[in-house]
Amino acid sequence: MSEILPSFDDTTDFDNADRGFVGALVPGVVKSDDGRVVWDNDAYGFLAADRPDTAHPSLWRQAQLCTRQGLYEVTDGIYQVRGLDISNMTLVEGERGVVVIDPLISVETAAAAFALYREHRGDRPVTGVIYTHSHGDHFGGVRGVLPHGTEEGVPILAPAGFLEHAVSENVYAGNAMARRASYMYGVGLPKAPDGQIGVGLGADTSTGTISLVPPTVDITRTGQEETVDGVRIVFQLTPGTEAPAEMNFLFPDHRALCLAENATHNMHNVLTLRGAVVRDSRIWARYLDEAIEYFHGRYDVGFASHHWPTWGHDAVVGFLSEQRDLYAYLHDQTLRLLNEGCTGVEIAERIELPPALRKAWHARGYYGSLSHNTKAVYQRYLGWYDGNPAHLWALPPEEEARRYVEVAGGPAEALAKGRAYAEAGDLRFAATLLGHLVFADPASQEAKEALAGVYERLGHGAENATWRNVYLRGAQELREGVTGDMVDLSNPEMVMALTVPMLIDSVAITIDGPRAWDDDLVIDLVVTEGPGGGGTRHRLTLHNGVLTHREATAPPRTPAGLTLTLTKAQLLGLLAGRSTDELGITAEGDPGLFVRLLSYRTRPDPGFPVVTP
Repeated sequence: MSEILPSFDDTTDFDNADRGFVGALVPGVVKSDDGRVVWDNDAYGFLAADRPDTAHPSLWRQAQLCTRQGLYEVTDGIYQVRGLDISNMTLVEGERGVVVIDPLISVETAAAAFALYREHRGDRPVTGVIYTHSHGDHFGGVRGVLPHGTEEGVPILAPAGFLEHAVSENVYAGNAMARRASYMYGVGLPKAPDGQIGVGLGADTSTGTISLVPPTVDITRTGQEETVDGVRIVFQLTPGTEAPAEMNFLFPDHRALCLAENATHNMHNVLTLRGAVVRDSRIWARYLDEAIEYFHGRYDVGFASHHWPTWGHDAVVGFLSEQRDLYAYLHDQTLRLLNEGCTGVEIAERIELPPALRKAWHARGYYGSLSHNTKAVYQRYLGWYDGNPAHLWALPPEEEARRYVEVAGGPAEALAKGRAYAEAGDLRFAATLLGHLVFADPASQEAKEALAGVYERLGHGAENATWRNVYLRGAQELREGVTGDMVDLSNPEMVMALTVPMLIDSVAITIDGPRAWDDDLVIDLVVTEGPGGGGTRHRLTLHNGVLTHREATAPPRTPAGLTLTLTKAQLLGLLAGRSTDELGITAEGDPGLFVRLLSYRTRPDPGFPVVTP
């Protein structure tokens, strides 16, 4: 595959990233109430120097752009705070105050961003909040701009389905997702020329307090218009694109178009490395095409929830057209090759973008990549199995590794061959061979160090920021072991936003099936809160090691062994280990049944090994 890079002489992105600068947060550090640093943009000061050999030149350029920090004017009455989290906070001035779009990840960074805005634009109150979509970096800091007790009368707008997706995405597979996210974002890596230099979508993720205030206004259709504090907004729903619930929207009086996270200055993920449901790149491209036509002629600037704006109507159309073609091309060409019998891995090696897209900086794979995105499209349509019988019933990693090393001639020979491949520059196979050796002989420090060295070289050569972080984090863990650094995806307000069925599902996926095989129990939960205040009855059945549940719309045909009448808050207390008596819950039957049910729960290890068995 031929390598085509855009021109480094093109400074348009730098000009746009600096345009409208008002002022920066000095120092660019945000701390929690207890003094813990939750954001440090100043740690990236080394990016002002010349690029070293430990970073891909294209990624170094992207990192320089993503670490621009401060308050910027987008257009008259619209401002953005960038560089105080992975995402941007946008502020639209209304008649009485300001409408806040996407208040970052953490309460602390959002408060700092809002204070910076107020320092330069006055002490305006928040008169509205808009969540562009259901990912945590676009709502988690809301209490930093809307503290407890101030939300009364403030409309909070979000796309239909926002709340369900916002609180469920990180619950069911949350432990595994958090562990993998620590690799993807380079948690624990030093901010340095040979360490973490960003994540492509931004500099890093903040580590402060996560919050959530539920929406009060649902956007349910394209063309829906709302006025918030005198600000007119026209919406386009884009479900199933970058997020399950997402929307673009136009400020017609400002001639400004918000593109959420559907079009940013890099190739995005069809399947993020931390893990998620595979996104639909076909639909993604179609909604971008719809946006081009639907909003045509009504804006002079396009801005998003990450990166910097694009000014000029024609420039925005060109940007959106190339972003549309990017996702449509990788989708369609993956399907073409898939139908010719290629596997996901083979497609990733064969596919290449058209020259015009390879020359576009915003189509480069800094966050997503052409390689793992095409594999994601393959997965969406055909799943994990590539059709080869040899791959249908493969051995688990440790068993396969032992046999692989035996075939290679034993541990010493495998180590020597792995080093030889590395020295010859065949880093991909060196990583494969040495990875098998580490799984076959995890006590070998020589094998770990050899593999760490290969990962380090792969990371330093990667244009993709998340690939770089994954490789460097793997090298660090091989050398230092599993650290306590984790991405915390939990918070009380998000737990409170879970529906009762979602809470029960979160218990069901923790049940140790083999231990519960021989138990049978039936519990009814009568939750006294619900639509119309009438509450609902949920029947829980443990049978064959499976916890199932259903909402009972009529009196059950058979009695339950235990019926609990309680609020959702009391249910949360029970799940936390408190007793029915302590919580004042009305119980009919044997209260020990619920204790017995919870006794089958398991607690997953948040620091499970990744690069070792």
